[in-house]
Amino acid sequence: MTIKEAQTAVDEWIKTYGVRYFNELTNMVLLTEEVGELARIVARTYGEQSFKESDKNRDMADEMADILWVLMCLANQTGVDLTEAFAKNMEKKTSRDKERHLNNEKLRK
Repeated sequence: MTIKEAQTAVDEWIKTYGVRYFNELTNMVLLTEEVGELARIVARTYGEQSFKESDKNRDMADEMADILWVLMCLANQTGVDLTEAFAKNMEKKTSRDKERHLNNEKLRK
């Protein structure tokens, strides 16, 4: 599925099952909440904290998908084509950083 197809699928789901989009502020808060849930899993999987019993059945991939879902909701309701935005962002990063990381001694260790 392409990014554009995913944005369309989210929009169709909202129109079919979701009644309407939550407002942009609510979706921004939900996006932050979902990122926090992913951060919790990453901190416990790769960091020094141990899992609580309530965290043990969390699925990192599912949390990442939740983030994409809410991001696509925000993009749809604000008129952002994520395919186009991502392509422009890749061009910006390449233009700006094409030699920066290659020349970073810290990354060569």
